[in-house]
Amino acid sequence: MTQLVEVKNLQKHFGKFQALKDVTFEVNAGEVLGYIGPNGAGKSTTIRILLGIIKSSSGSAKIFGLDVWKDAIEIHKRLAYVPGDVYLWPNLSGGEIIDMFMSMHGNANEAKRDELISKFELDPKKKARSYSKGNRQKVALIAALACDADLYIFDEPTSGLDPLMEAVFQEEIDRLKSEGKAIILSSHILSEVERLADRVAVIRKGEIVEYGSLDDLRHLTRYQYHVNTKENPEGLAQLDFIHEFKADGHTVQFQAEADDVEKVLPELMKVGVTKLETTPPTLEELFLSHYEN
Repeated sequence: MTQLVEVKNLQKHFGKFQALKDVTFEVNAGEVLGYIGPNGAGKSTTIRILLGIIKSSSGSAKIFGLDVWKDAIEIHKRLAYVPGDVYLWPNLSGGEIIDMFMSMHGNANEAKRDELISKFELDPKKKARSYSKGNRQKVALIAALACDADLYIFDEPTSGLDPLMEAVFQEEIDRLKSEGKAIILSSHILSEVERLADRVAVIRKGEIVEYGSLDDLRHLTRYQYHVNTKENPEGLAQLDFIHEFKADGHTVQFQAEADDVEKVLPELMKVGVTKLETTPPTLEELFLSHYEN
């Protein structure tokens, strides 16, 4: 796969405060990287460095093989960005703002713009001062998605959107992936990241604490089992690889590590399974495992 973003040992200091500590990740063409973490973890600082807005203290960050600080102008010709808080010119209409953003980028598709305006149900004739937060977000999304870029960076892109519009956004991300575009998606909506991301980077206090595909990270949390048995299941509770055991007659719930499936199944067969459901851990569970304490 073609690597479009390469970040190695990135650090950023603001005085004595270290906002980023050896942040390392990469993004390939046709791939979505979910970049998640709580407020203040370092997500926005990373994105500002990638956009060439602030300079890193050490380490390297390259996009398209170019240095994000020295070659920011060249990089921005092939990049589209949507922030989480969109501020617009109050006396311009939404359509005028979209056209201005598209003309500034240069690689605009007017037919795609019109399609997106319809799909996002935006009234482009209204003045920006009358727009809700969700409509301001739509303006930025339409302007970005209507431009042909190689890398799209979204920082809380669906903030303020209703579920129907979130679904439209997810459709557009699928389209970009199929076209071989690279996407960095920073979002607090973990179900959205789980739905869209090929790989996930979890940042905590300026450090990447987990990085990999969702399948790679599943081992960090337990599978949930729902079982109906013929025999008394209470003996399962004594097994050291079964956790959070709860039984209501012959209906059982418990958790087990992904690596312990081969141990669980023979024990279940001993009590005569009539129904078995397993649920893999969610991204939310993975996220909370790092932040609940």
